[in-house]
Amino acid sequence: MEGLKLILNILTVIGSLGLFLFGMKMMSESLQKVAGSRMRSILAAIAGKPAKGVFTGLVVTAIIQSSSATTVMIVSFVNAGLLTLAESVGMIMGANIGTTITPWLISLLGFGQTFNIGVILLPLIALSLPLLFSSDWRKKSWAEFIMGFVILFLGLGLLKSNVPAVEQGTYFFEHFSTYTSATFFDILLFVGIGMILTIIFQSSSATIALTFVIATEGWISFPLATAMVLGENIGTTSTAVIASLVANTPAKRSALIHVIFNAIGVFWALLVFRYLLLGTDFFVNKIDGVSASDNPLAIPLALSIFHTGFNVINTLILVNFVPFIVLLSRKILPGGDKADEDYKLRFIDSTVLSTSELSLFQAKKEVKHLALRVRQMYEIIPRLLLEKRPRKYDKLFKVIGKNEDLVDTMEIEIAKYLTKLSDGKLSDQSTRQVRALFKIIDDLESIGDACNSISKIIDIKNRENAYFVQDLRDNLNELFEAVDHAFEIMFENLEKDKSNIDLGKARQAEDHINSLRNKLREEHIANINKGKYPYQTGTYYSELFTSLEKIGDYIINVSEALKEI
Repeated sequence: MEGLKLILNILTVIGSLGLFLFGMKMMSESLQKVAGSRMRSILAAIAGKPAKGVFTGLVVTAIIQSSSATTVMIVSFVNAGLLTLAESVGMIMGANIGTTITPWLISLLGFGQTFNIGVILLPLIALSLPLLFSSDWRKKSWAEFIMGFVILFLGLGLLKSNVPAVEQGTYFFEHFSTYTSATFFDILLFVGIGMILTIIFQSSSATIALTFVIATEGWISFPLATAMVLGENIGTTSTAVIASLVANTPAKRSALIHVIFNAIGVFWALLVFRYLLLGTDFFVNKIDGVSASDNPLAIPLALSIFHTGFNVINTLILVNFVPFIVLLSRKILPGGDKADEDYKLRFIDSTVLSTSELSLFQAKKEVKHLALRVRQMYEIIPRLLLEKRPRKYDKLFKVIGKNEDLVDTMEIEIAKYLTKLSDGKLSDQSTRQVRALFKIIDDLESIGDACNSISKIIDIKNRENAYFVQDLRDNLNELFEAVDHAFEIMFENLEKDKSNIDLGKARQAEDHINSLRNKLREEHIANINKGKYPYQTGTYYSELFTSLEKIGDYIINVSEALKEI
């Protein structure tokens, strides 16, 4: 019977913590959806200075209420080449400060003595209910945020009520009470416990909430609770490490820097641990008039002060050593400075999906990367047509074939990524963007197919020893230039907002390509009738200018899809 009671007690505590985690996740993801469109402009505030990076990391974490989401985003931005390694260090430091906001929220509202938040939780759900059924995605996201807020504190309330007070005694928690002396070994042990629990829960906020509860109920002392908070600072780095496992070397270094930064902080904090406790107790006395060492009810406030103070001091110290930290990460993870391998996606990775809204920006960057790869394929075609050296010709021909395979693979992977985004909760605008991106990657893949087909036509022409006279080469060069101009306009539009996309220029370029194709076709028919060149040569020539015109069609489709976004 006692064993069953113990199991039920454990499951109840874990269930309460699970409810807290669900509320935290719901809050974070709803805020990320609301703030997703602003993430790019916030990121643009980085100007290479660590201080600006710290501020940006702090603001982003404060907005989306998750340091794990922020650090995963930082790793993905480094992986994409949007952030340098040095710039990411400041953002990681800022994220560590930003994450201290949640413990303050829990401390003041969940453990405050003057205000009982439980009184307003159900009324908050009632007020948010109409917003939940609104057709406006922003209102729905705010409703989800309020719901998450309520669920978080309901979970916290259940956690508090299901962790018994120390005088009640329980097999589940009584072993904690044996660590009363807080020796250096005990401190290290509880640093490890805090770290392991955070790795398991993948949320430092959840572990801190549990620490607040068991310390308030008297199961662990203030020094041991503080040690758990230090361990939680190391454990929270696991999310970024996991996200970086399949990323490139700079992204792995960024995750490693997060570990180094927090580990160095915990190391020096342990060296001066006694003085940090005294300083924290001093501030608690000033604010509450009590000591955290003597009054367990003061521990949540004390831990919030300690958590913030530790992260601020650690940042102020280590922000001066950013070059050294970057160098250390390079020593630990040498090589691999190249941004990406030739045949690897650069901007997206299935493991770094935080929310659909935030991931959409990365998808757009990958689509631009695909467009660049397709244009590089196209630029080989004129060279292939003119190349007479066999070894050089074979190399160019194989490059086009390999790139065609790559473009096909990239199109499939991007489509899978966009499908995952579609499965998430998207705003109407984001849904249109995903739909347009599907169209764009389809047209870009068609350009790759057309380039590959042209290379095969040229190869057959060469093996058949068919020869283009100068007039035919000049005509094709004119058409090559027209298509190249259309590519330039397409890339200009890829870089612009929808309000600035110039469809007029794109359509003029398309009309010019069509006019050239019509002119060449008419001349070709006349020349065949006059017998100016062999019929088979004319067939290759006709297939080439027809295929080039099709590329022009796909290019204008891309600009038109961009306008739909």
